Amino acid sequence: MTQLSHSEIPNIIIDTDPGIDDCAAILFALGLEKMGLLNLLALTTVAGNVPLDYTQKNARIICDWADRSDVPVYAGAKQPIIKSLITADDVHGNTGLGDAPLHEPKTPLQAQSTISFLIQTLTEAEKNSITLCAIGPLTNIALALKANPECKQGIKELVIMGGSYLNICNITPNAEFNFFVDPIATKIILESELPIRLFPLDVTHKACITTPRMDQLRQLANKNGPRIANLLQSYSRYDIQEFGLEGGPLHDPCTIGYIAQPDLFTAKAVFADIETNHGLMEGAMQVDWNQKLDKKPNVDWFYEVKADAFFELFTQAISKLP
Repeated sequence: MTQLSHSEIPNIIIDTDPGIDDCAAILFALGLEKMGLLNLLALTTVAGNVPLDYTQKNARIICDWADRSDVPVYAGAKQPIIKSLITADDVHGNTGLGDAPLHEPKTPLQAQSTISFLIQTLTEAEKNSITLCAIGPLTNIALALKANPECKQGIKELVIMGGSYLNICNITPNAEFNFFVDPIATKIILESELPIRLFPLDVTHKACITTPRMDQLRQLANKNGPRIANLLQSYSRYDIQEFGLEGGPLHDPCTIGYIAQPDLFTAKAVFADIETNHGLMEGAMQVDWNQKLDKKPNVDWFYEVKADAFFELFTQAISKLP
């Protein structure tokens, strides 16, 4: 078992495909920034839960909701590296943010592309100084690494929501959504030799939004507490019906919680790979849990969370927002 800790305020870039749980993760990060627990450098967007036109707009709307139009937002890949885009609008709604009323965002979209931004920022950064938090398909990061491998030097760690091994899956019988959308990109990341902290369904299904927890959010004396509670409640219906859970999992916010407070989570260092061939096992993870292959571990695979403490931190962070 591995429990990790940070000794300094992390500088992070969130690569995202908002998405309701992405929205919760972004608001979580913005609240934690107010608490002095992280420094959000930018949001980079990718096609995933919904197409890119929606994900980049949603990221900017979320910044508006937090009165943070100063956060740079970039648009990235419109489709996976090889296959056609598969979306999850049946879960997140046609726009990606459920039934929330949307407006034309004040937060601007940066002219520079995500790939160019990542390459420039990571290449020019101090060595091992930036945490990349990937909560959508890994297309953007994989393309940046392939286009300029030298940009790896700026990455402290990759904190990723994706995959499943000990838990049932959510897009096919054998695959989790983010990794299934672009398994080639996932393969590139797993072979990158970067420090990877992986948050699969194995752990995110233990961090559920229950009715009492949503009530705590609704009782916050701001707009974003009730707003995120309403969004999560509509989103939760899918997972409650699909998996018989008490409430919908806070998938993507687990990565943000780890970055701010690593001791909330427990991981095991393992060797993990992904199936990229089309067919029944496409996007499935192969995890050497008991070291049968005698290969060097390439990920920290998270599987336990202190759920009550995690949600307390989430609620506290959301309370710091408008």
